Order: sequence, then structure tokens, then C-alpha cells
Amino acid sequence: MFLCVTFRNFADMKKNAIKDTTLEMASKWGHAEYMKEGLVLTDSINGTSAQEPVRMNFIVMALCSKGTARYTVDTHEQHVKAGDLLFISDRHIMGNYEASPDFECLSILVSTPFYHGFVQNVQNVSALLLFSMKNPVVQLTPNEIATFNRYYHFIREKMNDKSHHSRIDLMKALLLAMFYDMSNVIWRIEQNTTELHVRAEEIFSKFIQLLEQNFRSERRVSWYAQQLEITPKYLSETVKMASKRTPNEWIESYVVLELRVLLNNSTLNIKQITEKMNFANQSFLGKYFKEHVGVSPTEFRKGLQPRKVPRTKRHQSDV
Repeated sequence: MFLCVTFRNFADMKKNAIKDTTLEMASKWGHAEYMKEGLVLTDSINGTSAQEPVRMNFIVMALCSKGTARYTVDTHEQHVKAGDLLFISDRHIMGNYEASPDFECLSILVSTPFYHGFVQNVQNVSALLLFSMKNPVVQLTPNEIATFNRYYHFIREKMNDKSHHSRIDLMKALLLAMFYDMSNVIWRIEQNTTELHVRAEEIFSKFIQLLEQNFRSERRVSWYAQQLEITPKYLSETVKMASKRTPNEWIESYVVLELRVLLNNSTLNIKQITEKMNFANQSFLGKYFKEHVGVSPTEFRKGLQPRKVPRTKRHQSDV
């Protein structure tokens, strides 16, 4: 998973053949302990270089203990820092790796057959793999970091005892215990995600109530955030999570709909509509309407068909 490499742009994969990397190759990364049955443990991977994209043929669970790194998995960029736990299932393509000079991680690399061999009695064999697809990087708590460290060093110690007559079975038992213990991370993340979605729904509901009452006079995201006693950034994140739309998009949709109604179904002139909708002047109203609808208020009132307006960067600002 953690290749100490610098890749070209992911688009270069079209030019270069994707190379496969195996556990045997990974056993050369830094200070690695290798078991040919399907297991590698390493605490240093700063010793390998390659330019081609690489397909990982094993499962990875790794704890970043120092420094930072970034990389792509199937073109999706990931960022890691100390205390982050990384999950990568096999057959994924790594690229664009960059790491700080002090980057270190404790990595457990397991072949898929070996993994299936020790989780065969677990109720959901693919639980970790499914979780890793949604949460490739998670921040651990101090207790979880200590737990991972204890397992890593104890497994490595026993793995190094090649005279142990039940070494393979012992490795499977220890890894299974670790996976069960670390499954609490999965539970915690999913629990927090559920609570976050509930909170997002509550904030979204309150935001919409405020919007319905105030959109004619207030179009600033910061104003709505202030009323809800949260930051504009948090309001944007939670509204987007709950509705797939930003607060600015919701505000604009309400304002534009009201302008359409007033222009189509009222006798108010443009000046009166400007005042009713709290625009600074008619010119500003005209610019706003044309930006969002594609025609001027006058053209719209005359029945000119609105043009499709391409998305702009206007949603990125808090106006």
C-alpha cells in the first residue's frame, strides 16, 4: 500500500503498463518481517523507487506513526498524517505518492487467501473490505493507536520466532484477535456517521424554515449560520450532506423562484419587485436574474424562453 515511490500523473497509466507488486516484493521494503504463507509486517518503507503505476496484490492495514503522505487509489487522492489508520483492499492501483522525509508507518500486509483463512468464521468476511472502500483513511483515538501498536509489535515478535511449531496458526489467531479488536474502529466510525447524518438533517430542517421566512431580505450564508449559532463552513457541510445542495444553491433557488412568480403573476413593476426582494437597485436585480435564468427580467416578463445557464463559481463564495 505504502510504496515509497513518486508517480507521474495518473493519466500516464495509459502509456505505461501497470505493474503488479507482490508480498515477496514488499518484503524488501525497509525493515520487513516476511512469511511466505501470506504475511508481511514492516515499520519502514522508505527504500523503494519506481515510476510506473502499481497494482497492489494484497490487503493492507497500516498506522501512520510519523510524518505525512499523500497518494491516489484508483485516481482518488488520499491524505494521511500521524494517527491515521489506512485500509486498502487488494487489486487497487496506487499512484502519485508523495511523503514527508520523516514519514513512517506500521504496516500489516496480508494476501487475500491468508486473510480468508483466518476470518472464515467471522459473520461477515468482507466487513473490513467493504468498510475500507468507504473509509480508506480514518483517524484513530489514542486508545486505538495504543491497541494497534501492541498487536503489531506482539505479532511481529511471534512472527520472528521461526522455531515455533505452530507459527502459522499462531499468526492467524493473533491477526483474527486484532481484527476483532480493531472492529471497534468500524463501529465507532459508522456510529459517528449515523449521528452526523441525524444532526445534519436537524440543521437542514431549521435552515429551510429560516430560509422560507427570510429569503426575500437575506441572501448571505453567514447570516443563516449566525441565526443557527454555527459557522458558515459547518452549515455548508451539513446542508450539503443532508440535501446534496449547498446553502447558496438553496437560497438562490428560493430567490429565483420568487422572482419568476412576481414577474409572471403580479402587476408590480421592476422597481417595486427590486424593493420587495431587497436588491440594492434594478440594475443589480437584472444582473442577478440574468445570471441565474439566462434572460433579463423584462425579457422574461415578455415571455422570452429562459436559456440554460452554465454553473459558475458563484456558489463558492459566501455572499
